[in-house]
Formats: sequence, structure tokens, C-alpha cells
Amino acid sequence: MDLTELTKPTSTSVPQTVARVWLGLTLAGAGISHLTVAREEFQAQVPGWFPVDEDGTVLASGVVEIMIGGSLVVLSRWKVAVGLIAAAFFVVIFPGNVAQWLEGKDGFGLDTDAKRLARLPFQAVLVAVALWSTGAWSATRRALRSEDR
Repeated sequence: MDLTELTKPTSTSVPQTVARVWLGLTLAGAGISHLTVAREEFQAQVPGWFPVDEDGTVLASGVVEIMIGGSLVVLSRWKVAVGLIAAAFFVVIFPGNVAQWLEGKDGFGLDTDAKRLARLPFQAVLVAVALWSTGAWSATRRALRSEDR
């Protein structure tokens, strides 16, 4: 894969830019709530098998969310790389969402197995928004195509 395609400045449409800024602000806001008002709620998403303290995990993931969210908003020159990082972050935290469902932990109004299960597909939507809104989807396709030549 030609990684230079992933670092080239990429133009995005107004809807993509709006979605990228919205996603960034949402992530930053969620990260702030990890550190403040929703710490206990986020602890419900830490799998029981995870070898790190629940509160430490919530605090660390909150800091990461703030960094990714802020980067989505202000680092437009690096938006493709940040989009790939954001998408990877959503994939990495997905096991926490699955564990919340499997372990039957309540949090954020997800107080039934049906609600916790219904939430799971939305993680794929977040991955798709991160890739589309930053142009990472297109840049990755270009990089793969240049590899085929």
C-alpha cells in the first residue's frame, strides 16, 4: 500500500466537514464526561475480564477520546490519519460494548439485554462516519489501487 496517499491533503465536501467536526465535538464531549459526570456509567462498559482497574480504564479512554475528538476538529491537514485513528479507536472499544451486553451491565439507559444488543450495530456507523467524514475511506481506496498498478 502506498502510504503517501494517506498523508496527502484531501478535500472533503461540506457535509463531510460538518460530520467530522460533529464527530470530533461529540468525542471530546464524551471524553470530558468520562472524566467528570459519567465516570460510573462508563465503568459499565469495561469488560469484567479486562486486567486494568475500571476507573483507570475510563479515565484513560476519556483522555484518548478528548485527544481524538480535538484532533478531528483542528487537524484538518491530517484528517485522513486522524480518521483512521478514530475508526481504529471505535473498533478497539467495541469489545467493551459487547461485554456490557454479555455481562448484563446497566449504563446510559441500557438496562435490558435487548437495548444493549440493539446498540452494538451503531459502532459500525461510528467507524463509517470516521472514515467517510475525514476522506480516509477514499484515501485508503486510492492507496490500495496504486498498489495494484
